[in-house]
Amino acid sequence: MPGRAGRAEAGRGGSEAAERVLAGEPVEQVLDPADPAAWIEFDAGVRDLPWRYGRPALGAQLRERPETALCHPDGRVRQQALTAAAAEPRLLPAVVIRCADWAEPVRNQARRILRAALEEDRAGTLAALTPLVLRLGERVHGAWALDFFEQDLRTAPYEPLAALRDSSDRKTRRFAARITLDLGLFDAREAARQAVAAPDPAMQQLWANAALAAMAADGPDDLVVDTLLAARSTRLRAAGVTALRRAGRSGEAAGHLLDRAAPVRACARWLLRQDGGDPRACYLDLLPHPEAVLGLAECTQRGEAGLLRELLTHPEGEVRAAAVTGLHLLEAALPAELGPLLDDPSPAVARATERALRTWADRLPAGELTARLAPDRPAHTRRAAFRLLRVQGGMPLLRATVLLLDDPERQLRERAVADLRCWDWQYSLRYEGGDRRELAELLHRSAAVFDAYELELRRSRLGLTG
Repeated sequence: MPGRAGRAEAGRGGSEAAERVLAGEPVEQVLDPADPAAWIEFDAGVRDLPWRYGRPALGAQLRERPETALCHPDGRVRQQALTAAAAEPRLLPAVVIRCADWAEPVRNQARRILRAALEEDRAGTLAALTPLVLRLGERVHGAWALDFFEQDLRTAPYEPLAALRDSSDRKTRRFAARITLDLGLFDAREAARQAVAAPDPAMQQLWANAALAAMAADGPDDLVVDTLLAARSTRLRAAGVTALRRAGRSGEAAGHLLDRAAPVRACARWLLRQDGGDPRACYLDLLPHPEAVLGLAECTQRGEAGLLRELLTHPEGEVRAAAVTGLHLLEAALPAELGPLLDDPSPAVARATERALRTWADRLPAGELTARLAPDRPAHTRRAAFRLLRVQGGMPLLRATVLLLDDPERQLRERAVADLRCWDWQYSLRYEGGDRRELAELLHRSAAVFDAYELELRRSRLGLTG
């Protein structure tokens, strides 16, 4: 449920839309047909409009347009407007909202209109209105339309479900998928295909679980397993690797030890152990492949981190980056050995080093990090150093941020401006050991970031006025 601020914002948007409709703009151009919340906001905005700007006389003007009359504060006006709305399909979204109206006569009339619309154009009505019905289902009287639509969708023929499964609205896709699975319309192969094509992770998991359940009931299917294994989604590939055992294909586990995703590698190691294999030995044979380095770190002990340290000097950047990440996973990364890798020519190594050093950021020499911000340093080194300084915070970060205001790289310059605008200069003076004179100088150098009022406010808080 939206909070008070969210409802207020929705009311403002709905009121603006209502004013545009009253001014003569077609409602189809004012409201986004792809947004199921647009009519809900419009409904609230129409009722709010007469009082928002202290113009109660607008109540009479709202009666003149059928779109606004259907949302009028007076229930009698809404009921009268429903009679005209029955002949205008473009007003069906407002009719659906009136199906959940607090006034019983309005509800009953709106529901009769909706039944008639569904009988006349079943597929079109379901496709157009289901997203809105789902959002109204949480209202006190909103369950009727939701139950009505669901009952209809569970009745053959089932073609409307196909359109809803491909809807751009996430709630609608999940609603249609749940009904499809409850009716048992798809076998394991089709469920796997739906999983691969699904646009969001929750849907992918829903369809993958259905495919696995179907195989558990009907027996393994190599095509289903291969479909999941070839997916781009990590969760689907992991499901495919897990399904290899039931399909009698445990011998393929080793082939997935080098997957780019850690969850898939973990499933492959589990499957290999179930078949009596040793993942660690396999990874040692596969070194120095970058994923083998990561996999080895995922299944070894901290005391065996020496092998990963040897790979910190490997000629390939991806291997060095994997070694840094592996040491971080084992909690065996030491600032003294990783610090110089911030200057590595490979951006991947610098990024991995920065992530590994965040835990130790307060122990890193701020001067060395600041020196890496020099314009002649590689861009990936400068970004990594600044991210670590941001973790450190305090005066070193403030100095570095002011230094970057004139930086030639736009990304660093914009980040510096954003940091300075929300910087608490008074806190730096009181608790971070900032010197008043230095803070005054830094504030002077960053004056262009603030307008005159903001700058004077910060000077006042530092005691620099007068």
